[in-house]
Amino acid sequence: MSTISEQERAERSSMAMWKDDHASQAFGMKIESVGPGIATLSMVVRKEHLNGHGSCHGGTIFTLADSAFAFACNSHNTVTVAQHCSVAFLAPGREGDRLTAVAREVTLAGRSGVYDVTVSRDDGVAIAEFRGLSRTVSGSHFDEPAA
Repeated sequence: MSTISEQERAERSSMAMWKDDHASQAFGMKIESVGPGIATLSMVVRKEHLNGHGSCHGGTIFTLADSAFAFACNSHNTVTVAQHCSVAFLAPGREGDRLTAVAREVTLAGRSGVYDVTVSRDDGVAIAEFRGLSRTVSGSHFDEPAA
């Protein structure tokens, strides 16, 4: 039995992952909050995130949602990867918009999990809905103290 709380486990797992998450950092993402099975990340849409229509590229929005999903499903200090993800784009993001992705664990059964992520603009409009299916593999993000 561990001596740390579920919240501390989530925070320590996210810190361990963040230090090597060069992709999320390069996109300008920020971890707003994490907890057991949940994570909120944000980013500001920059010029290099725009597609040929002048709106935020779908791949950028997917990446933000995928990163929030990753922090949520790794919050239990078990190394967990995506096994399937899908996204529905609902509205555009524009240069200067602050996008926020909120990931929530729907279910966790054995080594498999289901997570929903909503990406919204600061005006509250949801611009994408993402669902990720996770699979726990071997390993942990940090060594937990024994009780």
